[in-house]
Amino acid sequence: MNAMSSVVSAITRAPAEIVRQTPVSQAPNGICYASAGETTIPESDIDRMVAAVPHLAAAGLSRKAYYFVPLTISQDDEIVIADRYDVALSDNAVCHRNLTLGDSQCVFISTRLMDDKFSVAFEFFINIGHALVETVGVSQEFSDLVWKQAESSVRGETSLDAWDFRKLATASTGDTEKHKTDYLASAFADSISIYLLSLFIDVDYYDLRERDYPLLAPPALADRLRKVAELFPPNPGFDFAVYYKRRS
Repeated sequence: MNAMSSVVSAITRAPAEIVRQTPVSQAPNGICYASAGETTIPESDIDRMVAAVPHLAAAGLSRKAYYFVPLTISQDDEIVIADRYDVALSDNAVCHRNLTLGDSQCVFISTRLMDDKFSVAFEFFINIGHALVETVGVSQEFSDLVWKQAESSVRGETSLDAWDFRKLATASTGDTEKHKTDYLASAFADSISIYLLSLFIDVDYYDLRERDYPLLAPPALADRLRKVAELFPPNPGFDFAVYYKRRS
């Protein structure tokens, strides 16, 4: 008699069920978060990742909770959460999904679509950056700095959205004011997320490169990050610094 091994599919649950069943922690900065399922990310890394968000930034994230889960899956116009990685489900998985449940917004981040804590953290911080822009807007000082860079034709940008919006905003046709607003919002969200990532983990400039657009020139990126650091100073236990040469 031949023994046959069977592969058990991952269990999927509705987001509301995950919220009901998963205890939520609150970081010293006030951010609520939890992990559920086989995430493979150590709890200590998640704790420090969340704690890296400066208090002044966290203050703009009220009524939000972040859930680190294996896979967030879009299935027949419905969102479900898998309790572990499943290759059969991964094709329909999304990096994150924001869902309003009751009077709060819950953000489910798929940790198993990414292969290291750098990528998971960046996904989390990108979400933080966009959420802050939505709630507190764009700093005028930051806007002045970025627009001056754009007018001087500084090389590259911080994301494909910022790259595309900048080209539209600096063109002589179309709704340039709207494109400028979109560009500045995108650049601010990008810079916040890169700054937060640098508080959590050492970031090499070249790790940020993308193939779809040229990355912002190092001095210009450093100026943007310094401006964000002025707006949202690091919490105790976290440091921000820019090094132009890697230390030996």
